[in-house]
Amino acid sequence: MKNEILFNKNLAHDSGIKHVSGFAEYTDDINEPLNTLYGAIGWSKKAHAKIKKINLDKVRKSEGVISVVTYSDIPGRNDVGPVFDGDPIFPKTKVEYYGQPLFAVAATSMEFARKAVLKAKIFYQELKPVITIKDALKKNSLLFDPRIIKKGNPSQKINNSKNKLKGNFTTGSQEHFYLEGQVALVIPKEDNNFLIYSSTQHPSETQQILAKMLNQKSNSIDVLVRRIGGGFGGKETNFITAAICCLLSHKTKKPIKLRLDRDDDIIITGKRHDFFSDYEVGFDDKGRINGLKLKIASRCGMSPDLSMAINERALLHIDNAYFLKNLEVKNYLCKTNTASSTAFRGFGGNQGMMAIENILDNISRFLKKDPAEVRKINFYGNKDRNITHYGMKIKDNVINELFENLKIKSNYKKRSQKIRQFNQINKFKKKGIAITPVKFGISFTTIHLNQAGALVHIYTDGSIHMNHGGIEMGQGTHTKIAQLVSNSLGVPYEKVKISATNTSKVPNTSASAASSTTDLNGAATLNAVSKIKSNLNNFIRKKYKIFSKNEPMYKNGQIYFGNRAFNFDQIIKEAYLNRVSLSSSGFYSTPKINFNKKTFKGRPFYYFCYGAAVTEVTIDTLTGESVLDRVDILQDAGNAINPALEHGQIEGGFVQGQGWLTMEEVIWGEDGKIKTFSPSTYKIPAVTDIPKTFNVEIYKKGMNVEKVVNKAKTTGEPPLMLAMSVFFAIKDAIASISNYQKIPDLDAPATAEKILLSINKLKNII
Repeated sequence: MKNEILFNKNLAHDSGIKHVSGFAEYTDDINEPLNTLYGAIGWSKKAHAKIKKINLDKVRKSEGVISVVTYSDIPGRNDVGPVFDGDPIFPKTKVEYYGQPLFAVAATSMEFARKAVLKAKIFYQELKPVITIKDALKKNSLLFDPRIIKKGNPSQKINNSKNKLKGNFTTGSQEHFYLEGQVALVIPKEDNNFLIYSSTQHPSETQQILAKMLNQKSNSIDVLVRRIGGGFGGKETNFITAAICCLLSHKTKKPIKLRLDRDDDIIITGKRHDFFSDYEVGFDDKGRINGLKLKIASRCGMSPDLSMAINERALLHIDNAYFLKNLEVKNYLCKTNTASSTAFRGFGGNQGMMAIENILDNISRFLKKDPAEVRKINFYGNKDRNITHYGMKIKDNVINELFENLKIKSNYKKRSQKIRQFNQINKFKKKGIAITPVKFGISFTTIHLNQAGALVHIYTDGSIHMNHGGIEMGQGTHTKIAQLVSNSLGVPYEKVKISATNTSKVPNTSASAASSTTDLNGAATLNAVSKIKSNLNNFIRKKYKIFSKNEPMYKNGQIYFGNRAFNFDQIIKEAYLNRVSLSSSGFYSTPKINFNKKTFKGRPFYYFCYGAAVTEVTIDTLTGESVLDRVDILQDAGNAINPALEHGQIEGGFVQGQGWLTMEEVIWGEDGKIKTFSPSTYKIPAVTDIPKTFNVEIYKKGMNVEKVVNKAKTTGEPPLMLAMSVFFAIKDAIASISNYQKIPDLDAPATAEKILLSINKLKNII
């Protein structure tokens, strides 16, 4: 297999063996220079308070402490907010959440640093914190004025509808719980330059934020990232660790490493937004929605961070796979005294989708119909009913066919009947089943972020070096892009070197986010390759007098041109000797997209990803515990570059979504202290929580209608939404207790406690 060109094949992740053997180098594994110091952060023990006095005398005198920094040591911008101000590195007069950094120390060991920060004497004037969404709405504690989007005349359609429903629904927060925590290593260089190693999804913005903090130019900061141990959005705008680390290095003129332990990481950093929705819907006897009015509010935390874009995404995905002709949504961004909520896989889209899925599920139970049929009747069409509420025409819709395909493959109808029979004869164990669709738009909704750069070199021995702006965070981006390069040049995969993302090589990159990393960076890399190939083609034409109008074919280590074949390695040597450039930068910007954020109209997405999942569960009515018996997934991945990696993304995304919707519960006390700040109090899915039967299939007819690399589709974020089927299968099991005559009251996450509470409400026990 060594010399075989592997493309559209199940090629192993480039770091797969290193991951499982412990040889993969992460930021914390990098050899530290001589005289490296270690940082630690001192943070607020109050959620909302004025700072009366900070006494750091004992901190400075603590064993091993070399330096202490506060806001007064910041030479430039004291803020790490990515879009809006509001995220001070260190606050001057007021703290706004429990865990907010107040100062930092550098010491000769990590142990000394962490012990030292505990000796601070901080005096507060406590203020009453705003913690919950409901409290924020009552007090009108908002980051921005409420936003209203409207299509048609929903009030009239609801009033004229035969059937109406009102209700509310909550989806919870979620901790990123990445394997590798927040960590940075900063090495000072001559002329006040800095080399930054950081576990970040956004090296370019890290560079910009740190330059502004130091009041320097971006060219004085180099950020390098070879890989990160998971991000999920939690490392997209969380610049505080790198900023404080760099500030300590700036003051001490020494290399600094700052790594948050798990507890501090959870306490200090932001989470997924929890959402509250209040709805009123009118529909016909078949379950088709006539009109829908929604009020959606999210807990944004103490600052804007990316909340505006995340809530915007929720509004864009409020339709999921359904045509909503008459719709009104009011959106409230709630300011609370909690860590600023931030990006998380799905970026608000999944919260919006859960709102509409809950409404459709309730409609079906009101009408005593199969939820699958009610969902189906509301689907977007292909020739009509295909314009979204933001005015985009859907041209790639495959949800109807994919949905029916999965129903047949999973034997949904027969299993539904058997489950009803099971529930009739079993008193304490109840089963449920659900099938839910996914339509997810792909692109950054902030238009200028849809761009990427790359740099490709071919050396005189025929080996290839590539660099691009994407971050490898376990998803296999580097592997897939190397496959693209290998295929384009017709050389074995082993000839392509995958190097660390580096701001000094490829500047002004976008975050590895929005499920666009391979699309953008793959296209930019191929653009660079095409320029080198053009140089080679012109050289061969001229030297060997080839007059064929056909483009040469690069395959199996040969360049086939006209009626001749040239060895790739040999031609590279010849080209070099003839002073032909074998290096090029590349660039790509996503075409066709346009979106007016003010009018909420346009084309925010280049294409859509589609998928569906069937989930079967069993619940224990005495304890509320649930077990996933079987999951069947059909995901459109287009013409997948590497199906094995896509399978991994689909499975991982689903399980992460399962955690969000069934067990991961972030809890704050009334005083604003987060109570679930460690693995002992915050439960993520373990190996025993994975479905007993887990069938994952890529939709064989999949093909992207747009000009993306290899006609592929992403599997970054969309699979997480497939886990909606788990929640509604649990809800189906609960409904069986009333013989499917009542609508269960259930919010996400459907923990054992919430399931039991829902059961007792249904039984009128409480």
